Amino acid sequence: MKQKILVTGGAGFIGSHLVDSLLLDDNYEVLVIDNFDDYYERKVKENNIQNHLRSPRYELIEADIRDRAGMDRIFSAWKPDAVVHLAAKAGVRPSLEIPSTYVDVNLAGTVNLLDAAVKYGVSKFVFGSSSSVYGLNDKVPFSETDPTLLIASPYGATKASGEALCRSYSHCFGLPIVALRFFTVFGPRQRPDLAIHLFAKKIAKGEPLSLFGDGTTSRDYTYVADIVAGIRKSIDFDHPGYEVFNLGNDHPTSLLDLVTALENAMNKKAIIHWKPMQIGDVPRTWANFEKAHTLLGYTPSTSLEVGIERFVQWLEEESLA
Repeated sequence: MKQKILVTGGAGFIGSHLVDSLLLDDNYEVLVIDNFDDYYERKVKENNIQNHLRSPRYELIEADIRDRAGMDRIFSAWKPDAVVHLAAKAGVRPSLEIPSTYVDVNLAGTVNLLDAAVKYGVSKFVFGSSSSVYGLNDKVPFSETDPTLLIASPYGATKASGEALCRSYSHCFGLPIVALRFFTVFGPRQRPDLAIHLFAKKIAKGEPLSLFGDGTTSRDYTYVADIVAGIRKSIDFDHPGYEVFNLGNDHPTSLLDLVTALENAMNKKAIIHWKPMQIGDVPRTWANFEKAHTLLGYTPSTSLEVGIERFVQWLEEESLA
């Protein structure tokens, strides 16, 4: 019997890479729920899934996780063995402008999925969280036991709250749940609003980059294939309760070093305009992934430089398509 995996947000950046991986394995059938949110152009997601649509083990349902009755119907009909919940309103800056929408999607939507998972006997629920839950934490590297009460944005608050909901459902209903804190994921198909993607396009066009702060802010950039490997290991993780894991690279890179890596990969200099630090931004992210390594066997293997080269190659191919 093939294992039936339901992936929310499966037409997005991380989700589509996960589906790639699952469809390469004959042991899985994949159902994707995605609402093709207009946060960025629909055709971006359509390009992400064009190969998936050819697989007889793939099904796509265009639906919104806020539709409680709709989620119940989908779970009732499909009866998934496992759920990987990646659908979310993402981004720190937009969450400052429309926080209520972030609450609706990231909390109410998550509750709908948790309720359906309990009702229909799902055996594993994987929740896509974020390094944003650490907020202004000044102890580095960040560990899963660190407090998450220094949230710097509404987006981070919804992710921390989503984790709390997952923990409560696991405790109250016995639902096995793994929460994964993703650290600044990058690679081919990266969302067009994220820094690496924005910077690369501006460098290619000779347009100035807006850099906020003094260039010393740092992020633990993690290549998407390493994240997917961590998700796959979480699906297979045999544990009856609730666990949370950092999926990062344990190698923070400053903003200026990131720009240098892009310049080197593109063989072109960037034009930089400096601006004040943005509200909601954090000075650093840095993952301690020892727990994920010990319990999941998670070991990231792609350096920033190699990942940037692969991203730039993909971007060039996209521009020629």
